[in-house]
Amino acid sequence: MKYVIGIDLGTSSVKTLLVGQDGEIKGEATAAYPLIHERPGYSEQDPEEWVKGTITCLKELMKSSGIAAEDIEGVSFSGQMHGLVLLDDKNEVLRHAILWNDTRTTKQCREIEAKLGDKLLDITRNAALEGFTLPKVLWVQENEPELFAKAARFVLPKDYLRYRMTGNVHMELSDAAGTLMLNVPEAKWSEEILEAFGLSSDFAPPLVGSTEETGTLLPEFAELTGLSTSTKVFGGGADNACGAVGAGIVRQGDALCSIGTSGVILSYEEDKNKDFGGKVHFFNHSHPGAFYAMGVTLAAGYSMSWFKDSLAPELSFDELLKPVADIAPGAEGLLFTPYLVGERTPHADSVIRGSFIGLSGTHRREHLARAVMEGITFSLAESLELFRQAGINVERIISIGGGAKNPVWLQMQADIFGTPVVALNNEQGPAMGAAMMAAVGSGWFDSLKDCADKFIGYRATYEPNAANVEKYARLFKLYQQVYSATRSLNEGLQEFREQ
Repeated sequence: MKYVIGIDLGTSSVKTLLVGQDGEIKGEATAAYPLIHERPGYSEQDPEEWVKGTITCLKELMKSSGIAAEDIEGVSFSGQMHGLVLLDDKNEVLRHAILWNDTRTTKQCREIEAKLGDKLLDITRNAALEGFTLPKVLWVQENEPELFAKAARFVLPKDYLRYRMTGNVHMELSDAAGTLMLNVPEAKWSEEILEAFGLSSDFAPPLVGSTEETGTLLPEFAELTGLSTSTKVFGGGADNACGAVGAGIVRQGDALCSIGTSGVILSYEEDKNKDFGGKVHFFNHSHPGAFYAMGVTLAAGYSMSWFKDSLAPELSFDELLKPVADIAPGAEGLLFTPYLVGERTPHADSVIRGSFIGLSGTHRREHLARAVMEGITFSLAESLELFRQAGINVERIISIGGGAKNPVWLQMQADIFGTPVVALNNEQGPAMGAAMMAAVGSGWFDSLKDCADKFIGYRATYEPNAANVEKYARLFKLYQQVYSATRSLNEGLQEFREQ
């Protein structure tokens, strides 16, 4: 038996997964690291913490599994997207990484829009948002010019970790798609965008594919972890791309619903000319030549956690949600909008806030709980509607995360989406997707599709209930009116809060 390792470099921790040729998990390890918040809106991290955490995990994985180093054929990565790591001409880190959830770059986003105009969407297929990498580059350029003058190139978080493991600097394609510097349809760096902002072509490293070999482990890294210098290291993927691969979203007609703190609707696509007008993200997929469209609900699982912590802290989630099964769709005329921290898709709005609409004295806690579940799912359905309007045919949805742990919520998703919803046997997320990339890169399979057939199993399918689909279609139209009806009110309340 041979093995591969998937490394998921997240925002708060790194997770490593050891997987055998049979697709079974043979071991896992996790290590946490801190965030740095020097000022409101700032979110940074020391890249050295990623390296230390990964070494700790790999040492633990080797020790606990008892597997010989020479039997581990490959390593690959999933990485938090968009984070800016600036390197000098010796590939030394110049400053802390600025992360995806850093919001200091609104001014730079407007500068990008003003300079590029319609070309931004034509080239990158994505709107200028604070989370992306180019606005962070411009912020350092404008606010730390002496430091930026020393910058020879930039990389993203997992690409820096891979450099430390191999000594080779590359940028993996699905991650590069989230920088606002990539020509997404053509899968190459945009010279036009780089030149527009005074960036040399060398500033953007050579691109590699997710299953492409980038080298083998450096002797010093192998010694620190217990791995072999013959272990091959592959490109890996952006966390959302890896999450999609780990859930089997590698075929036309498949989509992913992921409800974590935030929520994601993601669909597989092979047409590079799909145009969403910047309303959803459109990135290169880890499967060669493919793409994925993605909509985001900022406060998906967070809305449910807020509700539980605020109104039922003494209950478990299972206890809180058990009575929901006895409440009919629509929660007896109660709507919830999950805008607790603003919204991303289809409303890129940092001011809008959540609401309960239709609340009456007859509603009990279980009605509110069902309304929260339905509101989160309606928000995700707005992204799905944008996909369908663009001609994407979604035949089934794989559901993962908190929304896949509750049968009532799985049925609710099928009824609101109007599409069969499938739950996984063993949900491991982006780390499994990264391991699958190493498996394909190591030659175990010809493609990620073949690997998914072997590695991924499905637990249950929830078919839409026709009567509920009709009820939810009417309620969804009402839900879509809440945003515009409350937008000006929320602006006034925002001004009041800031006084």
